Amino acid sequence: MAASASAPPTPSSLKRIVAASLIGTTIEWYDFFLYGSAAALVFNKLFFPDSDPLVGTLLSFLTYAVGFAARPLGALVFGHYGDRIGRKKLLVLSLLMMGGATFAIGLMPTHATIGTAAPVLLTVLRLIQGFALGGEWGGAVLLVSEHGDAKRRGFWASWPQTGAPAGQLLATGVLSALTALLSDAAFSSWGWRIPFLLSGVLVIVGLWIRLSVDESPVFKEALARAEERKAAAAGDDTEKMPLVAVLRHHWRDVLVAMGARMAENISYYVITAFILVYATTSAGLSKQTALNAVLIASAVHFAVIPAWGALSDRIGRRPVYLIGAVGVGAWMFPFFALIDSASFGNLLLAVTVGLVLHGAMYAPQAAFFSEMFATRMRYSGASIGAQFSSVAAGAPAPLIATALLADYDSSTPIALYVIAAALITVVAIACAQETRHRDLADVDAEPARTGVPAPRRADDAGSRTTGV
Repeated sequence: MAASASAPPTPSSLKRIVAASLIGTTIEWYDFFLYGSAAALVFNKLFFPDSDPLVGTLLSFLTYAVGFAARPLGALVFGHYGDRIGRKKLLVLSLLMMGGATFAIGLMPTHATIGTAAPVLLTVLRLIQGFALGGEWGGAVLLVSEHGDAKRRGFWASWPQTGAPAGQLLATGVLSALTALLSDAAFSSWGWRIPFLLSGVLVIVGLWIRLSVDESPVFKEALARAEERKAAAAGDDTEKMPLVAVLRHHWRDVLVAMGARMAENISYYVITAFILVYATTSAGLSKQTALNAVLIASAVHFAVIPAWGALSDRIGRRPVYLIGAVGVGAWMFPFFALIDSASFGNLLLAVTVGLVLHGAMYAPQAAFFSEMFATRMRYSGASIGAQFSSVAAGAPAPLIATALLADYDSSTPIALYVIAAALITVVAIACAQETRHRDLADVDAEPARTGVPAPRRADDAGSRTTGV
C-alpha cells in the first residue's frame, strides 16, 4: 500500500485545494443560478411569448426544474466513475460540460427567430447543466473533506459550499448591473446574453486552477488497498459497482441525506428564485430592488457559511443542522409579511435572515454527508443522497410556489409548504447519527458482508487523521 497516499497536505496545498473546489463550484453555481434568475426575469417573454405572463413564468420555471431532473443521473454517472478513477478527473469534466452549456445558452436564438425549437433547445441545454451539477457537488466537497484536517473538517468542507452563494452573488450582481445600465428593451433584446457568454471566460480560469491540484490522498490509499485485494483474490461486484454497495450497505444514510436536503433545498429556491416573482408581482417592487436584496443577502450568506461549518466542528453536525431547519420553518410567515410591506429594508431583512438560517443547514452538509460513506463508495453515496432529493425539493420549489400564488393569491400556502419541508428535515436529522468524530482514512474501502465497519473517532489513540 502506498503509505504516502495519506500524507497530510501542507497548509499552502490545502488552501490551494480549497480554492480549486471553491472556484469550480462558484462557476458551476453561477451558471446554474443565472438560468434561474433569467427564468424569472426574461425567459417567459423570450421563449414562451404566447402565454399569459404568469403562465409564461410557470413554463419558464418548468424548464428550470428540468435541470434538477438531470442531477440524479449526473450523480449516478459521476459518482460511479469518481469512486473508480478519482475525484479530480470528473470535476474537470463537470466544469467543461456546465460551462459549455451555459455559453451555448448565450448564443441561443429565441422563439421569435426559430419558434418552438427555441424552448426545446433551451431545455436540452438545461438538462446538460443539471447533469454536470449532479456530478460536481460530490466531487468538490470530497476533494476538500478527504484532504483536510479531521478536527476542522466541517470548516474546511464548508468552503466549497460557499460556491453556491458566491455563484448566486456573481449571477445576481451581473444581472443587477445590466438591468441598471440597460433599458428593459435592450436587456430583453441582447443584454441578457452577456452573463451567459461570460461563463466561457470563467471556465478557462476554473480549469487552470482545478488542473493544478492533486487527487485525494484518502482515495489513492483506498484504491491501493483495492488493488492489493484484487491481486490476492478475484474481487467482487462492490469494487465494480459502487452504486450497488451504496444501496446495499448505506441505504439508511441515503434516506437521511435525502430528508436532510428537503428544507435546505426548498427554502433556498423559494428565498432566492421565487422571491424575484413574488416581490415584483405581489409586493409591487421593481426587478432591480428584488435583485439588490438577493445580492446583498447572498454576500452575508457567503460569510456565515464557514462560521456555521466551524460551529459544527465544536458542537456537531446534527445540532447546527437542526438550528437551520427549525429556524427556516419558523421564519416563513415573518418572511412573507416583511416582503408584503413593500419596503426595501424589510425585503432585505427577510432574505438575509432566511439565507443565514439556510446556511446552518448548508454549511455542515458537506462534511456530514462525506462522513456517512466508505471511501470507495463515498462519491456515489454523497452524490445520490444529495441529488436525488433535488428532484422532489429544489426542482419544483419555484414552480410549486408560483402555482400556489396563482391559485390562492396568498403567501400562506407557500409558507406552509416550506414548513412541511422543514418538518421532514427535522425528522431525518433526528434519525441520523452524529458523524463529526469519524476519520475518513479509517473507513475501510470495502464493507464486510455484515455491513460497513464502524469508523473510528478522529481523536482516538492510534487513529489517523487526514489533516495538517
